[in-house]
Amino acid sequence: MAGQAARSERVGATREAILDTAERLFAENGVFAVSNRQVSEAAGQGNNTAVGYHFGTKTDLVRAIVRRHAEPIDRIRVRMLAEISPDAGVRDWVECLVRPSIEHLASLGVPTWFARFGAQVMTDPSLRPVMVEESLSEPSLHRIIDGLRRCLPALPDEVRAERNDMARQLMVHMPAERERALADSATTPRSSWDDAATGLVDAITGLWLAPVTAR
Repeated sequence: MAGQAARSERVGATREAILDTAERLFAENGVFAVSNRQVSEAAGQGNNTAVGYHFGTKTDLVRAIVRRHAEPIDRIRVRMLAEISPDAGVRDWVECLVRPSIEHLASLGVPTWFARFGAQVMTDPSLRPVMVEESLSEPSLHRIIDGLRRCLPALPDEVRAERNDMARQLMVHMPAERERALADSATTPRSSWDDAATGLVDAITGLWLAPVTAR
């Protein structure tokens, strides 16, 4: 039993090392610029097929990275939903959209790679469905989207779809830009992740409440 426990611990440590390394390399270089062999080598694995052995394909590896972050982000989202007011407005629902991932990034210390990794994945047509399936299909997220929709009943469907795309771009790429700046020890417009979240909430709330010009 002790030997089996020790082996399970080694396997777990190896998997974590591969996930950490892959996330960093994918964030810095792009997913398809990095081979599974390079990930194995950089993770200190003597066996260059370690990624395939532990995870399968590169898509499976990407899925495992997304899942590792999606679960704690969703826990924060659920906590925020439990605290939201019955008469919540647009800004309240935007807070629930923005802050969970930002709070998670803040909890990881510096540097982090997940925001840049997410930006890489969301701009890749073959991998974007993985991110959508693993992190954008949670019931908590749909509850937030429904709450936001109820606050904006007069928005035409095409405007709603357009602004949803705009908000998603801000939520994906602004944290990635801040993460990159922090990793490079560069100046950032906001002094903390919490302040950065406030700025993002301000911008996205304004986006949703902006006037609609008649065609």
